[in-house]
This record gives sequence, structure tokens and C-alpha cells, in this order.
Amino acid sequence: MADTTQSGLAKALTSKEVLILSFGAMIGWGWIILTGEWLNEGGPLGAIAAFLAGGIVVGIVAVLYSELASAMPLVGGEHVYSLRALGPIGSFVCTWSIVFGYVTVAAFEAVALPSAMAFIIPGFNAIPLWSIAGEPVYGTWVLVGIIGTVAMTYLNYIGIRPAAQFQIIMTAIIAFAGIVLIAGAIWGGQPSPDPSFGAGTAGIFAVILMVPFMFVGFDVIPQSAEEADVPPRLLGLLLILSVGMAALFYIAVIWGASRALPGSVLVESPLPAAEAMAVVYDNQLMGQLMALAGIAGILTSWNAFIIGGSRAMFALSESGMLPATLSKVHPEYNTPSNAILLIGGLSVLAPLFGEQMLTWVVNAGGLGIVVAWFFVAISFLVLRYREPEMNRPYEVPAGYLVGTVGLVATAVFVYLYLPGGESALLWPYEWLIVIVWSIVGVVLYAASGGTKAEATEDLINKLESLEED
Repeated sequence: MADTTQSGLAKALTSKEVLILSFGAMIGWGWIILTGEWLNEGGPLGAIAAFLAGGIVVGIVAVLYSELASAMPLVGGEHVYSLRALGPIGSFVCTWSIVFGYVTVAAFEAVALPSAMAFIIPGFNAIPLWSIAGEPVYGTWVLVGIIGTVAMTYLNYIGIRPAAQFQIIMTAIIAFAGIVLIAGAIWGGQPSPDPSFGAGTAGIFAVILMVPFMFVGFDVIPQSAEEADVPPRLLGLLLILSVGMAALFYIAVIWGASRALPGSVLVESPLPAAEAMAVVYDNQLMGQLMALAGIAGILTSWNAFIIGGSRAMFALSESGMLPATLSKVHPEYNTPSNAILLIGGLSVLAPLFGEQMLTWVVNAGGLGIVVAWFFVAISFLVLRYREPEMNRPYEVPAGYLVGTVGLVATAVFVYLYLPGGESALLWPYEWLIVIVWSIVGVVLYAASGGTKAEATEDLINKLESLEED
């Protein structure tokens, strides 16, 4: 039986499980459906350059997380760092933002799963129920989405270890499919007929705009840091390594797909990566293998974001910023069971609303994620200035410079979602979702009645206790 932490959670994750948890969170469903667009916009070398550049930017943010995670390996990640640096209100804004992002991704996966099944199983779209925003909602979609949600919620409910072991299996399937695609591209592919840099600078920047959000999920490591049976310094290094692995995976898929078909052809396919696999092997069954890897990607992201979202809610509740029931730990499984059930309950509703509604939700949730990154960058710089003697098992070289670059980069990410930005949220739909989530947060914060003023002191006591151990 695993040891328990100060919060009652199970200290059960090995270094391998921590790494794969983060890597699997980043490698979701997006690469299966967007590879064609990347190649069509940026060309083979342009798309690869975009992922290198975008990966470096996200890597800088990950480096900031690495120092903070090694110094404060407690459940809640962003909540812990921002609470120590900015106090209760700043911490709540930061953590409520990341919870928003995690919950929306988990909800989206409940629709991505039946969407993927529809690509694989002919005639899957059956029993039309109603339409929302012009998109039909099918009974088969709702059924599969609900079954998937119940299964993923149960998996997380019964322990962090089963969830981590499931993550390893699904990630192995994804990695195997990627290796098979690369092997086919080497032996059966042809040099791409596309211009190396596609539409030039504009095309490359179009891909760069999509890149940061293909890496969302590395911050699941800090959320579950307290459950990792890993030395603090290694925890920080694993976080950086996971981002590097994800970048290499995306670059390999782009290169492999480019040797199968032109980007203009792949972009017309509903599953470009699967189409590329079928072409390099001249076998539709191989394409189906890649489609199954896409489903594995859905499940790894889903699993990781339930873990991350539930731990963030748990940390907020433990600090008196959300209702106390959300910090309940299951007596047998040592999981934040009520927080997990709440995320599952929200996700199970998702398939009822159709694809268009969920696109709005996920876009709005993306703003929450980059706002949290921005607050983490601020927290990094504040703590470097205010607490230079803090124990930092992994210390970022040239910390002030790297922190400032991270702050600017995350501010740019936030700007992209604002009116006038390249990824500006739609009014009224997406902005109304943000406004409603914000109002719910304010109400819950005000009504929770917890000892928010004592939260920072409790946090420091926990950290001192860790250092003594």
C-alpha cells in the first residue's frame, strides 16, 4: 500500500508514470486531424520549424513550472505557486482559470470519442435526436460519450495508480503507431512535392499559432506533484523532458505524413495522419491502426485532465476557496473523489450539446489555460525577487531573464484570445461562457466560508514540513 501525503492522497507515482502522464496529456486527438492543415499552411520544413519555435516558447513556460514544482511539490500546482506569491485572490483567479481549461478539455473528449468512432465505423451516426447550432446530435454519440465518461471517471475514482497504468498502455499504442508511420515513410514514402515552406512566413505563423495549444497538458505534472514518489529536482526535469518528447513526436508525424501525400490532399481528409499511414503502406488497415492511436490519444488526454482538474479543485477547496466537500479524500482509494465525480458529471452532459457548442466551450477554456500560465510567470518572478533564499532543488539559470521571457510569451498567448487577436473568442457565445464561469467562481469563492486568510500560512507550514522530511 502506498504512503499517503499530508493531504491524504496516495504517494504512488513513479518517475516513469509521471513522465508518461504528462506526455500522454499533450499527445491527444489534435495531431490526427490537423496534420494536413499544418502541411498545407507551412509546408514540411515550415511546419517543422513552427513546432520547433513554438516548442521552445512552451518549453520556456515549462522551465518556469519546473523550478516552482521542484520547490513546492504539493497538490494543486498553479494554486500553490500563486498562493505563495500573490495571496488568496490572485491564486483563486489563476487556479479557477486552469480548472476551466481542464474541465472544458475533459468535456470535449466526451464528444471527440464518438466523433472518432464515427470515422472508423461506417453508419455510426444513427438515431438523430436534435440539432444545436446547426449540428445534429445522434443517439449513438450520446451513448458512447456517456459510457466513455463513466469509464474514465471510475478509473480515476479508484486510484491514481490505475489511472497512471492506463496512461502507460494508451501512450504505448500512440508511440507504436508513430514509429510505424515513420518506418513506412522511410521505406515507402517519397519526398514531398509541396514547397518546403508552404505559403512562406504567413503559413509558418499560421502553424505557430496552433502550436502552444498542442502542448497543453504538461502542467498536469505540477497538479499531481504531491502524489509523485520522485525527488523534487527530478520532478522538474521530467516536466521539461515531457515537453521535448511531445515536440519530437509532432515533428516526426509531420515529416512522416509529408512523405505520403501533399498537404493540399491531406487537408481534405477527415483523418490526415491515418490517410498518410494507409498511403505509405498501401493498406487501409494500417490507416485504421493510426485511427485507433487517435482514440488512444483521446483517452490519454481525457485521463490526464481529469487528474489535473480534480487536483486543482481539491487544492482550492482545501484552502477554503471552494466548498469543503470538494476536498474530501476517499478513505480507501486516497483520491479526491468528489472533485473527480464533479468533473465526470459535467463531462457526461457534453455529448448532449453537439460539436459546435463544444468548440465554443473549448475555445473559451483555452483562454483559461493561458491566463493560468501568465499568473505562473508572474508568481515565478515575484518569488525570485521576494524569496531569493527559497529552497529550489531545480533552479532555472538566468532566472530573471527566463522569467521575463516567459511573462512576455504568456502575455502574448492571452492577447491572442482578446478582441483583435488571432484566436479572438467569439461574441456572444464564447465570451458568455467565460463570463458565466467567472461569475460562478466569484459566487463559490464568496460562499465557501473557508479560512482564506490562513491559506498562505498553512501552505508555508506544509512546505516547511516537507523540507524537514
